[in-house]
Amino acid sequence: MDIVIDTSALLAVIVDEPEREEIVNRTAGHTLIAPASVPWEVGNAFSAMFKKGRVSLEEAQEGVSIFERIPVRYTIPALAASLEIAHEYDLYSYDAYLLECALRRGAPLLTLDRRLIKAGKRLGVSCLEV
Repeated sequence: MDIVIDTSALLAVIVDEPEREEIVNRTAGHTLIAPASVPWEVGNAFSAMFKKGRVSLEEAQEGVSIFERIPVRYTIPALAASLEIAHEYDLYSYDAYLLECALRRGAPLLTLDRRLIKAGKRLGVSCLEV
């Protein structure tokens, strides 16, 4: 089964958040799919962690190394459909890309973002909650 995974879930695995084990268990044996924007979102998350003093450069680089070992298939989102979703549900385009990807593939979305889960459910996307 394909599972669309977002940056929040990937980061929880990378930085060993409490949800890590459940995310790994829920995704084991499945194909992870994500919009092509996710690697840049991961980089942005680490730069935000720098600003907050949460990680050093070396820790961020180790996190990137872990991220790069996670097998994810990247897809290009349909921009027009994604913008419709962003407009309808008052989302940033990055969140809309995830929902569009899940809809197009008929795949569930795994995210830790409660607002995204709420929008996904309203849109008819199956959400795997952790």
